[in-house]
Amino acid sequence: MSILQVTQRALNAFSTVFHSQAQGAVHAPGRVNLIGEHTDYNDGWVLPCAIDRSTVIAVRKRSDMRVRVVAVDYGLELDEFQLDAHILREDSKPWSHYIRGMAQQMVLGGHVVSGMDMAISGNIPQGAGLSSSASLEVAVGEAFRLCGLLTPMDKTDLALMAQRAENVFVGCQCGIMDQLASACGQRNRALLIDCRSLEITPVKLPRNASILIAHSMVQRGLVDSQYNARRMACQSAAKAMGVAALRDITMSDLLRAGLDELTFRRARHVVTENERTLAAAKVLGLSASVAAHPEDDESPLREMGILMQQSHASMRDDFEITVPAIDELAHIVNHTLGGVGGARMTGGGFGGCVVALVPNDRLDDVRAAIFHGYRSPNGEEARVFVCSAENGAGVLQLGAEFS
Repeated sequence: MSILQVTQRALNAFSTVFHSQAQGAVHAPGRVNLIGEHTDYNDGWVLPCAIDRSTVIAVRKRSDMRVRVVAVDYGLELDEFQLDAHILREDSKPWSHYIRGMAQQMVLGGHVVSGMDMAISGNIPQGAGLSSSASLEVAVGEAFRLCGLLTPMDKTDLALMAQRAENVFVGCQCGIMDQLASACGQRNRALLIDCRSLEITPVKLPRNASILIAHSMVQRGLVDSQYNARRMACQSAAKAMGVAALRDITMSDLLRAGLDELTFRRARHVVTENERTLAAAKVLGLSASVAAHPEDDESPLREMGILMQQSHASMRDDFEITVPAIDELAHIVNHTLGGVGGARMTGGGFGGCVVALVPNDRLDDVRAAIFHGYRSPNGEEARVFVCSAENGAGVLQLGAEFS
């Protein structure tokens, strides 16, 4: 389903449920992380890009402090709540936690002017490691912005608020990467994010390659997985070494630390993943500066392939967040590419997707190899799609194509 179709679906649902026309529509994209996994909450570096899959919200401002929201993709299920500091979870509607959590943060931040009616739809695969939850949180923030704010809030503020909603209300101790990528994405660029300073450096993507995402059809849930346990292990390692975060240590420091074997491996992943992420940004930056025919230069893709395969191995062996189906899917893609480009798991782990940088002339080969070589544990084919890097969240322009 295209973004135009998703938007029309949200607008139609709004009219059906609320018996009026929406004031406007906002969106927030999902993201894919090229490299830099579980480094964000360790104050490290990540290299994501916003993708052409989004959450869309049709919205209208209300005259009171009531919020009514309909989930178009859940059979028009409706949730209602009052905007105050005591918003509670509605466990019979888990999808509403992200909306209620974001609304609570907007209230606590002193931004809210009024309530609103919302109809929400999207085309981001859920539980796939493409940040459908962060996209939803950021989109809710954009809906509040469209209805007016008491105090201004820039894109970074919005991302931080969405992160707090996920940490405090939803209960997943994620870092800032997902929300910041969704809010601040740039077309045809990856974002090198320093997760301590929140400095963003746009990095051009190779013109001779595409971003391919393959969904393993193995669903995951970060709150119920071992995601929070991995974060606690990293915090324990940093505390034992007397630093604020694992970003602050080198491999030499780690080798001298005397950590137990498991904690050492968890920390080693973070340290080496930070190094790989900075190296990847440099490789892509150099590839973009090749003057004469960059489409003929395979060396940046070869270097990225090495880094991405090393990243996957580290997640598999040191951080232990992959699963056999994901390992097999990454192997099929890497074997097919033969070193020109690469694939790795993307997202928090325990299922979801692999991301690959694939030369444009090899896309059909990779698709065919996945189709013939991969089936999920339940016998399903992988869902494969090619994404472009797109701009971040904002108001959608509703032209004549919307009725």
